Amino acid sequence: MILHTIQALLEEGASPRSICYISVDHPIYSGLGMDKLLTYYAQASGVDYGSEQIYVFFDEVQYLRNWEVHLKALVDTYPNIKPIASRSAAAALRLKSDESGAGRFTDFLLPPLTFYEYLNLLDKTSLLEEPPVAPGKDSKGTKGRRGSFFLARDINLLNEQFVYYLNYGGYPEVIFSPLIQSDPARFIKSDIIDKVLLRDLPSLYGIGDIQELNHLFTTLAFNTANEVSLGELSQDSGVAKNTIKRYIEYLEAAFLIKVVHRVDRNAKRFHRANFFKVYLSNPSMRAALFSPVVADDSATPYLAETASFAQWFHGENTLYYARWQDGEVDMVMLGAKQKPSWAVEVKWSDRYCDRPEELKSLGGFCQANRLSDPLVTSKTKTMTCQIDDIAIRFVPASVYCYTVGYNIIRGRKNLTLSQQLEIEDTEGDRGQSE
Repeated sequence: MILHTIQALLEEGASPRSICYISVDHPIYSGLGMDKLLTYYAQASGVDYGSEQIYVFFDEVQYLRNWEVHLKALVDTYPNIKPIASRSAAAALRLKSDESGAGRFTDFLLPPLTFYEYLNLLDKTSLLEEPPVAPGKDSKGTKGRRGSFFLARDINLLNEQFVYYLNYGGYPEVIFSPLIQSDPARFIKSDIIDKVLLRDLPSLYGIGDIQELNHLFTTLAFNTANEVSLGELSQDSGVAKNTIKRYIEYLEAAFLIKVVHRVDRNAKRFHRANFFKVYLSNPSMRAALFSPVVADDSATPYLAETASFAQWFHGENTLYYARWQDGEVDMVMLGAKQKPSWAVEVKWSDRYCDRPEELKSLGGFCQANRLSDPLVTSKTKTMTCQIDDIAIRFVPASVYCYTVGYNIIRGRKNLTLSQQLEIEDTEGDRGQSE
């Protein structure tokens, strides 16, 4: 991603000598400080980094001792320098930048691929066609939940790609490599999961029992999209609840999982978060840990639900699920005054298109909260059913994920990279973060 960024700067007209890329984990840089690295760059390129506009990329910045202090000093001393630093585990950057870079650092999280990005990279977006345009609106005014959805030209072919996405679609390296796909644990587990669990988190937070942490993550990954509780996890593992809670916070900070909290039938949040759902940040991690799924596996509905949530992780949205004594709704968005603005039930089946009366929980939740148009995902069918005063709309889960991902990704401002960096620098001066 850094190399693509540098290419974009060059295409926008930036001078090659004004761009410095440093892979900090290279042994040749061991023990060198940030100021020394800049001095070597100036000597090699001939730039005057005290006055010229330059871009400096520090890849794997955690290998520089006290990097956050020196990066802050660099920003304060040389306003003409645009520094970009990468760190493979989100936990590290968040921990360090919160301590020392307030008002100066802008953190960007690069989540795994959305289904839209996956199809776009493989040049398979032709499997869908643009949604119909309502009178007085353009096609880009659609919304991931309430507006028009893309249409599948062949839903069976699209679902084949969707199941492929569930197994391998989180990371560009995997989708382009048949070798990795034949053994996804080789890349996803070894290079991503194990690196975070065995190296990054223990070094950041001083975790002593790595096996405990690994066992917890494996349990949560196997049960992605299921409700869990600290009490049950503690009882099953023999680990204290406070320790389990800390481990979950660490796993979420490292973006391996996402915790989704619960509301009741009236969309009221609970004072104590005794129960919650845990989702993998990308469903392909489960395939790497266990085995890939096919369309009719018992685990596929849970991975389809995980994927539906994962599309939303790219935006600034806080989602909930609703659960009460005899009912549940998978996805709820709270709007103004903490009132539900929409509700989605994620299914990987066409059964409820033929039997909408079985969606009693969804109907009761909508009646209690005055929602008139909930959405239910299906496997292949697109239709609308009217039950009493509620219009239930059915859309295939693959189409839903594509539309949400498309709108979140394509809805961002279409600025040049240098403009984005300039805006973010200004935002950082004001102590804000995108």
